[in-house]
Amino acid sequence: MPKTKHPISAKIKENQAYLKEHIGVGTSFDIGYRKITVLKKQVDLYYLTGLCDTAIIVELLKKLVEINDNEKSTLKVPDIIENRLVHQQVTRVSSMDEAVDQLLSGLIVVFIDGASDTLVVDVRSYPGRSPKEPDTEKVVRGSRDGYTENIIENTALTRRRVRDERLRNEIVKVGERSKTDICISYIQDVADPGLVKLIKDEMKHIEIDGLSMADKTVEEYLVKQGFNPFPMVRYTERPDVASSHLFEGHVLIMVDTSPSMIITPTTYFHHVQHAEEYRQAPVVGTFIRWIRIFGICMSIFLLPLWLLMVKDPTMVPAELQFIGPNEQGNIPIILQLIMADIGIEFLRMAAIHTPTPLSTAMGLIAAVLIGQIAIDVGLFSAEVILYVALSAIGSFATPSYELSMANKISRVILAIITAFFGAKGLVIGFTLYVLLLACTKSLNTPYLWPFLPFDGKALTQIIFRVSVPLTKQRPGIVHPRNDNKQP
Repeated sequence: MPKTKHPISAKIKENQAYLKEHIGVGTSFDIGYRKITVLKKQVDLYYLTGLCDTAIIVELLKKLVEINDNEKSTLKVPDIIENRLVHQQVTRVSSMDEAVDQLLSGLIVVFIDGASDTLVVDVRSYPGRSPKEPDTEKVVRGSRDGYTENIIENTALTRRRVRDERLRNEIVKVGERSKTDICISYIQDVADPGLVKLIKDEMKHIEIDGLSMADKTVEEYLVKQGFNPFPMVRYTERPDVASSHLFEGHVLIMVDTSPSMIITPTTYFHHVQHAEEYRQAPVVGTFIRWIRIFGICMSIFLLPLWLLMVKDPTMVPAELQFIGPNEQGNIPIILQLIMADIGIEFLRMAAIHTPTPLSTAMGLIAAVLIGQIAIDVGLFSAEVILYVALSAIGSFATPSYELSMANKISRVILAIITAFFGAKGLVIGFTLYVLLLACTKSLNTPYLWPFLPFDGKALTQIIFRVSVPLTKQRPGIVHPRNDNKQP
C-alpha cells in the first residue's frame, strides 16, 4: 500500500516536531541541525554529518547570514534564500516524506518559516575508496580504474567512456527502510525498449525492508533464479567492460554501496569471456580464450572421466594405461574425490577470511598437510590429489566466480552419478547438464545462445576473438533497435 504523503507545514514548529518524531532529531547524533534567522524569518537546516561536505555547509550558512546585511525586503524571503544557495543542484520539495528521504540520502534540507515547501541542496559526499583495478578482473594492458561503492562516481566512470547524448541513467529508490538508490543505464536508441520496461517493472515490484546485500538481492528479485546454480546475470567491476556491453544493447544496473555492476541479459558464454582477450591481438586473444574454455571444461568433466576409467580399466586406451591408482587405498575413490574437493573449498574459504600476511603461511601448511602427509598416511592417493588440483585450477581460470561455483556443484554431481552407474551414469549426467542449460532463460534470453538456438555467425565470434573492425553487427540476442555497430 502506498504511504500517505504528509505536506510540509507553513508553521516551522510543526515541521520541527515531525522531524523529531520520525527521524530522531536531537536523539541521533549524526543528524545535524542548525537554526538561523534571515530577514526576521526562522530558517532551519538539517543534514547528515557523515554524508555531507562540511566546507559546503559552512559556505551556505555564510551566504544565508549575509542576506541580513544586503537585503531589506521581507516579502519574498524564500525566493531570496533560494537565489543565495550557491550550489548547482537546488530543488523545491512539497512533501515531508520526500524531504526526509532526501535528508537521509545525504542532502541538505532547508525549512523556511511561512513557506509551504522546502529547499533541498545536493551536497552529498559519500565516504569511500578511490577507483582502482578490481582484484578479480585484472589485465596486463588496459585501464586500472574500477567501480567503487559510490553510485555517483560509478555513473561518472561510465559517462567518461560513453559520451553519447542518448545514454540514459534512470534512478529509482528500492527498500522501505533502506531507500537504496538503483540506477538503470542504457543507450536509448540501442537497447530493447521491452527489456528496459521489463527491468523497470521488476524494480517497481520489489517490496522489501532493505537491500543490505545490494546487487545480489536485486538480482534475486529480477531473474527468479530458484535452485538453478548457474548465474543469470553477469557482474563486472570494470567500466570498460560495462561500457562495451552498453554499446551492444545490454542494460546496466548499478546499486548504491556495491562496486559490482549487473549486466543484463546474459548467456552462458558471456561468463567465459574476459577483458584480457580484447587487450591482446586477435590471434593471442583467441588462444587465451581457447585455453580458458579448455580449463572450464576440465573443471567440470576431468574428475568424472578419470573416475570412469578407474572403475572400468577396459575403457582406457593402450597409450593411457598409466592412468589409475597403483595401489588400492583404504577409502573408496569417490569418497577421496569428494573429500579432496571439499578440502579445496575449505582452503578457498580460509583464504578469504585469513588476513593477507597470514595467507602465505596458511598455503604452505595446507600444501604439506593435504598434499604429502595425506598421501603418506593413505588418506588420499597421489592421482586423486593431482586431478582434484587440476580441476581446481580450471575453476580458478573461470572468469566468473558464480559460474565456477556452479560448475563445481555440477562436477561433484557428475562424479557421484558416474561412481554409481558407470558410463551410463556419465552420459545421463552430461545430458541432464546440457538440458538444464538449454532450458534456462535469463530475462527471456536463451542461456546457451548462440549454440541453442543456433547462430553460426555469432558462434564464430564466441570461438574466435574477431578483430573489432570486422565486428559490425550487435548481438541479435539482445534485440537491439540499431543492429549496426559501425555506421
